Amino acid sequence: MHDFAVSTADKPALYRDLLAALDALTAGEPDPVANMANAAAAIFQYLPDLNWAGFYRLVGGELVLGPFQGKVACIRIALGTGVCGTAAAARATQRVDDVHAFPGHIACDAASRSELVVPLIAPESEGGRVIGVLDLDSPTPARFDAADQRGCEALAALLATRLFTMP
Repeated sequence: MHDFAVSTADKPALYRDLLAALDALTAGEPDPVANMANAAAAIFQYLPDLNWAGFYRLVGGELVLGPFQGKVACIRIALGTGVCGTAAAARATQRVDDVHAFPGHIACDAASRSELVVPLIAPESEGGRVIGVLDLDSPTPARFDAADQRGCEALAALLATRLFTMP
């Protein structure tokens, strides 16, 4: 059993502690699905005000649902489509304050109002390719700010080094 001391006093402390927890959870584990599953569970447990946290993997030119916490989700997303597909195609984080204003938003959970999607990019030594995305949804408009983006980009950078064996 894992029990981590994750501070919620402020966002820098929260993300520092969550990064340490994810590092400990994934260190030495070569299976990307196991690492995504534990990461999704930890993120969902420790980040407040989420209704979905998980991964989409880039497989055969499209995003395919990976481990997650939350309601049943869309299984496949085309590159360039919705927030997740846009993040993967652009190789850039998408922070959306109002998903209903995002052109082509894919509504898997009608309760979602804001979204943060961070591309997972394999290390340069492994080709630097996009291998998937970390997707976070919230029922609160404008839930994610610059501190969340920086924190989640750090989480994604760590996780990408532990997931690069994905197809």
